[in-house]
Amino acid sequence: MTMFQDQCWWVTGASSGIGEALARALAAQGAHLVLSGRNVDALEAVAKDCGDALVLPFEATDFDALPAIAERAWAWKGRIHGLVNNAGISQRSLAIDTAFAVYRKVIDVDLLGPIALTQALLPRMLAAGGGRIVAISSVAGIAGVPLRSAYCAAKHGLIGYHDSVRAENEHLGLQVHVIAPGSVRTDVSRNALTGDGTKRGESDPAIDNGLPPAQAAEAILAAMRAGQRELVLATGMEAALASLRRSDPEALFDRVSELVRQGYAQKMKAAAAPPPGGHPDD
Repeated sequence: MTMFQDQCWWVTGASSGIGEALARALAAQGAHLVLSGRNVDALEAVAKDCGDALVLPFEATDFDALPAIAERAWAWKGRIHGLVNNAGISQRSLAIDTAFAVYRKVIDVDLLGPIALTQALLPRMLAAGGGRIVAISSVAGIAGVPLRSAYCAAKHGLIGYHDSVRAENEHLGLQVHVIAPGSVRTDVSRNALTGDGTKRGESDPAIDNGLPPAQAAEAILAAMRAGQRELVLATGMEAALASLRRSDPEALFDRVSELVRQGYAQKMKAAAAPPPGGHPDD
């Protein structure tokens, strides 16, 4: 019997990327799955491969609806043993070019959504003796990086909130795991918002060459088994950014400033811009 056998796990953002990979990995370990997101067809496709699964779609920013949704998820098996706060959206634009509405959207989805859902479940989990909460943050939640000011703000806040919840409730049986991935091979960059709130529509080479989601999921499960409170799931420069933010922040600030001076923002914009005549796939 595995650690997750017959446990009920709720995964948000389960229709693709890290969320989908975690759902599949947990199902392979014998867990029951509550799968949430907005794309019902994609959720149902994942559910078909996850054994005992409940598809429970919802809009992350419908805060008033979340208590009733949490009640339904809890009632399905009589308990939620683990919650994965994974749903999110990224951004690719300079702060000076970013509309305030983009900040509101990213922070609502990436920070306030997970907080609202956790607050709806927390009293029940503690009354049942505890459980686990997994927060999928980012290296950008540790180190502020260019073109992601809204995303960094939300993901920094996600770490702070979950660290505080851990401090308050660990002695009551609640284990909180914060995951800070670097580049993982998902659609995060393609779905990122630009400065005016439109979808970017293009990926980055770093993302395309990133860690496969299934490998990321296995590393996250391993961290949970080991009781690891925080996992920086990154290598190379991305791992160095997270390390420098805590060990030598001045060196980090110099490095990212130099990155921008060398044209990082322009290169990112060029990579996302369609060639003359439209996209190659048009």
